[in-house]
Amino acid sequence: MKHKILVVDDEPDVVRLIEFNLKAAGYDVITAEDGAEALQRARSASPDLIVLDLMLPEVEGLEVCKLLRRDPATAQVPIIILTAKAAEVDRILGLELGADDYVTKPFSPRELVLRVKKRLQRREESQNDKQEIYTADEVAVNLPRHTVTVKGQPVELTATEFKLLVLLIQRRGRVQSREQLLQEVWNYERLVDTRTVDTHMRRLREKLGTAARHLDTVRNVGYRFVD
Repeated sequence: MKHKILVVDDEPDVVRLIEFNLKAAGYDVITAEDGAEALQRARSASPDLIVLDLMLPEVEGLEVCKLLRRDPATAQVPIIILTAKAAEVDRILGLELGADDYVTKPFSPRELVLRVKKRLQRREESQNDKQEIYTADEVAVNLPRHTVTVKGQPVELTATEFKLLVLLIQRRGRVQSREQLLQEVWNYERLVDTRTVDTHMRRLREKLGTAARHLDTVRNVGYRFVD
């Protein structure tokens, strides 16, 4: 069965270019030209991955990304942002709101197809993991529902904080360096600033309250989740 990709961009030439290359790689493609249509198609067509432009009419791309991550029906769908906004602050904001990857225009169609393939492979590997709910004392992380509770009470996390907690609890007991976390949670292909990790860990601990004791700092190395 072919994977279905939703391509969202208001530039017809860009849409045609992406659609041609994705179809040549064996994917089914559906398209949307504005943010409102993107939300509707994402919910009705159940795509396996979304390629999303940021500068869209109706509803801008970052808001689309945020709304998709809040909806349980689309919370787990990989999102690759494709945009002319190349500033690091835009990249960080996109990833903060839940995007899985960030590609800037002008772009290589071949590279984009490879990134799509890589994201879909990661999603399948995650779905093949039979464990969907992780618990440790009063903490419960539900992957399908994209929720976290402490002592039965919901904890509101950003998409990045959720990814960070999931990675640590899945690898409980194993130390994850700041560089590993930047690569796997933020998708940085080069070292940017390890303080980004420290800032998010501090916020995550504050939100988890008493359960923050499970997040252990390993001096000069990184972090781990401990029982």
